Amino acid sequence: MPRYLLSIIFLFIYLLIPICGFATDTLPIQLASRFHKSINVNDYYVSEKLDGVRGYWNGEKMLSRSGRVIVIPEWFTADFPKEKIDGELWIKRNDFEAVSALSRSHKAESPLWQQVTFMIFDLPEHGGAFSERVAKMKHIAVNSRYIQQIPQQEFTTQVQLYNELDRVIENQGEGLMLHKKTALYTIGRSPNIVKLKPKYDAEAVVVAHNEGKGKYSGLLGSITVEMPDGKRFNIGSGFSDQERADPPAIGAVVTYQYLGFTKNGIPRFAHFLRLRLE
Repeated sequence: MPRYLLSIIFLFIYLLIPICGFATDTLPIQLASRFHKSINVNDYYVSEKLDGVRGYWNGEKMLSRSGRVIVIPEWFTADFPKEKIDGELWIKRNDFEAVSALSRSHKAESPLWQQVTFMIFDLPEHGGAFSERVAKMKHIAVNSRYIQQIPQQEFTTQVQLYNELDRVIENQGEGLMLHKKTALYTIGRSPNIVKLKPKYDAEAVVVAHNEGKGKYSGLLGSITVEMPDGKRFNIGSGFSDQERADPPAIGAVVTYQYLGFTKNGIPRFAHFLRLRLE
């Protein structure tokens, strides 16, 4: 076959890939903002923030946050409605790694899918206020075997809110989501939906420096640290440009911030805070 024909065939395949669903643009979804203490809790519904995989049901297929098609068994979605639904593919608390791997595996035949539930929290094209969408989601959940609505609660004070946060964290949950009752579904970062998560501080010993890439080429990209129990992990965020040029020395003790632990006991979303000065 002439070389120019092969080039045309390869070009056609390359252009066809996005059409076939292997890669798509980022979905037009709503994203949460950070909690601030000026919020009037009485104006919001409160639900647990689940540590699952974001799932967007477009009426025909389940898509990831990035727009990738998630391969799911036909029996799982057999009774799903045709309307668009926003939610989380979830197994149980503190089991993010399992559902994350499953969602990327392209293995619809995996028996693990029987443990997954599509926990829904919004209806992108409903058009009504969130309080109306909550009522509609209850109806959807009743009629679908593998769909559950994330329970929505109401509180009147921030004391009650933080008591609920403490309860969720004690049960190995991740945090809380607050959604304004009167809000419409809006694309992008919204002030009407906020996340509340606890932050913890801890210390670890620097055992290695890892060079950065791109704009950090020739500078510090991350440090490898060791916890008191011997586990090691990398911290790559929180450093100033000066700290990347002159990083904490090997053997130094650093303080970092994190949001709970992975199933393997590694701090999640570790962020450098400061060097401990003796």
